[in-house]
Parts: sequence; C-alpha cells; structure tokens
Amino acid sequence: MAPAGFRGLFRTDADARAVYSESAGIGRIVPSAVAVPADRDDVSTVVRWAAETGATIVPRGSGSSMANGAIGPGVVLDLSRLDTIGAVDVATRRVVVGPGAVRDRVDAAARAKGLRFPPHPSSGAYCTVGGMCGTNAAGAETLGFGATRRWITGLECVFADGARAWVRRGEAWPTHAPAVAALAALAAAWRTDSALAAASKRPGVRKESSGYAVAEWLASGDLVELLVGSEGTLAVFTAVECLLEPVAGAEATVVAAFPTLEGAVEAAGSAGQAGAVACELLDRTFLDVVRDDASALHVPEDAEAVLLMLAEGADAAQADGAARRLATEAAVAGASWCVTADDPGAQAALWHLRHAASPTIARLYPDRASMQFIEDGCVPPAMFPAYVRGVRAILAKHGVPGVIFGHAGDAHAHVNPLVDMQADDWRARVSVIYAEVSALIGMLGGTPAGEHGDGRLRAPLVPVLWPAEAVAAFRGVKAAADPRGVLNPGVILPEAGASPIAEVKYDPALAPLPAAARAALDVVARERAYAGFRLSLLGRAVRGESGG
Repeated sequence: MAPAGFRGLFRTDADARAVYSESAGIGRIVPSAVAVPADRDDVSTVVRWAAETGATIVPRGSGSSMANGAIGPGVVLDLSRLDTIGAVDVATRRVVVGPGAVRDRVDAAARAKGLRFPPHPSSGAYCTVGGMCGTNAAGAETLGFGATRRWITGLECVFADGARAWVRRGEAWPTHAPAVAALAALAAAWRTDSALAAASKRPGVRKESSGYAVAEWLASGDLVELLVGSEGTLAVFTAVECLLEPVAGAEATVVAAFPTLEGAVEAAGSAGQAGAVACELLDRTFLDVVRDDASALHVPEDAEAVLLMLAEGADAAQADGAARRLATEAAVAGASWCVTADDPGAQAALWHLRHAASPTIARLYPDRASMQFIEDGCVPPAMFPAYVRGVRAILAKHGVPGVIFGHAGDAHAHVNPLVDMQADDWRARVSVIYAEVSALIGMLGGTPAGEHGDGRLRAPLVPVLWPAEAVAAFRGVKAAADPRGVLNPGVILPEAGASPIAEVKYDPALAPLPAAARAALDVVARERAYAGFRLSLLGRAVRGESGG
C-alpha cells in the first residue's frame, strides 16, 4: 500500500520490482517496492513514511551505478522523473536542476549560454546529476577540472526523518533539521582533530569516492563536501545547484604510443602541467582487443601503452601550443609514435579508439561476461605501473582475460575481467581476484573506488582498507545523520555478513526474472537506455518494442 499522501507511482507487483533489481553493476537485488515521486514533497512523504514504519529507502537515478549502490532490498525511490533544468544564470555561472536531470542535457543547456558543466563521466549521455553527486563522479576530464564535488554549490536535501532543507556552500547550516544539527555537533567536536583528518584521506591519491569525505568536510566547513559522495546514505537530493565554467575556445588531441608502461606513466604525470585536461591510458590488454582500430591509426604493434591527451585553449593557437607541449613531453618520456589532431573529425577518430573496446569484446568473447567487479582502483601516480602490472598478473594467474584502461593522469584504472559464467568455479575465481586486487590496492596506498563509489560491491572493503579511526568516523557520520538506518543501509558501510559477490546478475543459476522485466533490462543493457524510465521500458517490452 502506498504511503498516505503519496501522489506518485507506488508499485509492489513482481514486474515493477524486478525491473529495478539491476543496475549497470554486477548485482541483482529485488526491492520490496518501487516509488516514483511526483515532486519533492512526495520525496519527503515517502522518506517520512519509511522512518515511521521501519522501511528502508534506496535512492536511484538512471541506474547507471557500477558499484550496486542503486539496488537494494528496500523501497527503490526512482528520482529520474524529477528532471527539471532551471534557467542558466550567466552572471553567477549557476543552474539549479532536479536530481534526475541527465548530465549531458544540463551541459547542453549551459553551452547554449556559452558555459558548460565540467564533470564528464563517460556515461554522461544517461547518468543523472543526482547520481553524480551521490558518487562524486569524475571522468576523463577530471585531470583538468576535478570531480563532481568541486562543481556543486548547493543541495536541497530530504533527510532521514523526512525534513527538507537547502544546504549551500558558504551559508549557515540549516540546523532546524535534526540530522544537520547532529552533524554540526560532530563537526564542532572533530574540527581540531588533525589525526582524524589525516586518517580520512589517502596521501597522493588524486581521485577518491570511497567512504565519507570527512577530511574535506572538516577542512572547508561546508556540509556540501560531506553530502556529495554519500551515495544516498545521509540524505536524498531533490535539487542540485551546479557551478558552470566558460566553454573552451578550441581543443586539440594528442595520441602517443610507448614501448614501456613506465614511459606512459611518466608522460601522464606531467600532462596536467603541460596543459592536458584529460589523459587516458589504453593498456596493452586494451590494445590487443582493439587491434584493428589501433592498426588503422598505425599504432605500433609492440606498444605497451597508448595515451590519449586532450588540450584546450582560448583559441586554436593556444590549444595547438598546449598540444605541442604534450607531444614534447611524450617524446621525452620515450614515446615511439605520436599524432596530433585539432579538427573535430580527426579528434573524433582518435577518441573512437577509447570507446572501441566494448563492442569488440562482445564480438570476440560472446560466451563471457564483461564483469566489472574490480573496476575502479586509483593509486598514487608513482604506483600506477605496479598496479596495472599487478592486475594483469592476477588475472593471468586465475585464467581470466581482461581489459585495462582508464584515466592515466589520475593513476586511475578501469578493469573489465571476462568471466566464463559456465565454469563451475567462476564464483571462486571472481572472489579470489577481488580479494587479491583489493590487497594490491591496499599495499600500494590506493583506493578501490576512484569515481564510482563503494556501493554494496566495495562496502566490505571499507573496514579493511581504511584506518580504524576513519571507519569509526564514517560510522559516526552515518549514526548522526540516519540513526534508524532508513537511507540505503549496506552502502558504504557494510551490514553484518555482507558479501561483495552475492547475487550476480550474470549467474545462470539465479532464478529468472519475470519475462517482461527481463526483456526491459536487456533493452537497457543492449541499447545503453539507462535514461529511459524503467516502467515505460517495461511497457515497451510487454508490447515487443525496443527501447530508446
């Protein structure tokens, strides 16, 4: 039964629950119900109801989450319909959007006024701004612009008791909300605790979306710092105020091949200072998969790694100058081949290589699942070659092929292991690879979650890879903001007995989902239709239509 006063959609039927049981990550959890609020008042209504009845809430945007943070056994709160985009304020470079506003649509609205929304995940065509705030999402251009947190100036929040308030940078905290008052008391007690701040930050790691941002929160005194990256565990966002940046006058792309991984990492280390806003690594494992595309660009066959670097400038001359500096740095680091492009068509051809792996993997390995369970490790830059080589060795030891690529400028790698789900021991192999790669990350001083969050997948690593002082602080933050455990329990902080490799959606032994839900979810995966409203996709699947 829907909560009293709730005006949106509230469904408990098997089809509706099943179509929200999966996201882009590897997990499957069928929720108890699905709530689609009509507006922000509805969000307060359903959260207040959950607090009163003991239900739990799983906030969700487009479901493009990789770490299983958008699925759970409670009531899935689908915020994707709250997708308004307000007027762009050119003078203040700000825009207020709904949590369900798709990132690329927000960026397009800004560009119509000569501005842009700089955080740019590869899922920008379908991920929501609310979801980006949830995980502190990043992307290729984080090297130049930083992750989402930097670009959020305000959040309208519904806290765990249903109270709603705006939290803005530089403004007084809305302590009339009990959750905010409790967090303010923590901040006052911890503000001078330099040891706690140090324990809550990993030295040298350039991207972090694991745990809670306690160090950043205490340093700035802005509650926005803590809320961004909290994955729906401290508050539900009902509006987001975004900071914008003027568009670049011109761009140029440099692609360089290296005979050694160390040479590529050396060039990546200086790329930011040389003018790159993005610096992407294509490891040998990646190049082996996209060999036809790489050959078309004349990438040397013995290349151990390729860097794709994007430079910007106020005009073409500035962008070309930055590109020349990047090419020079690459040559000094030992590049064996280098190409520069400044017109849009040539640049698109170069960046095509970065996005060529997925369809090729599907063609070359039709019987294997591209199962992303170790896909977000980020280490101090000096440790990046050891991390990439270590992951290669672990995959090879366990007989699992994989593809490695990522954001070299930030020493952040994505890994796509290709798992034979028909093998009797697939779960054991996945579990031991997860454990060994996690141990490698810890040994190298890195984080398992550079930009996709802990979710449920990496929550069991939080007590293992963070110092005890930090874990205690994380638990204190959660207890202060959500003492009843209403909001996304089991995300970031694991529940007792939680297993990272629990129900895996690729597992052939899992009970099948209802046919209509399975068809709709297959449309989402096949067509990357994450921005499609799940209940509408369910209807299309029933009628035998494709998504879009």
